[in-house]
Amino acid sequence: MLSEKEKQFVEYWEANRLREKQLLPQLLYGIPMGLLFALPILIILFTGKLWYTRADMQANTMSPFVLITAVIIIAVFIAVFYKRHQWDMKEQQYLELKSREEKEAQ
Repeated sequence: MLSEKEKQFVEYWEANRLREKQLLPQLLYGIPMGLLFALPILIILFTGKLWYTRADMQANTMSPFVLITAVIIIAVFIAVFYKRHQWDMKEQQYLELKSREEKEAQ
């Protein structure tokens, strides 16, 4: 038999699974994690002058637009990937609970 917490999760997931699968909510809710990965890259690029001059010379040969675009792409990719992974994990848990519920009903 499912616990109360598991029943609440099943009800929640049945109501919200399609909404959470859409790209825009995944991007909006996942962007903090994407920025968590992208900000250290920017910090390393801007503080590279202090500890690694060769990397700084290489970064100066590229346009700032290219660097910022690359960091934004990394942030968006991580954000969407992170939320899709969370969605898959919740979906797997949901399917396992539904399967267990059906077995117990028989």
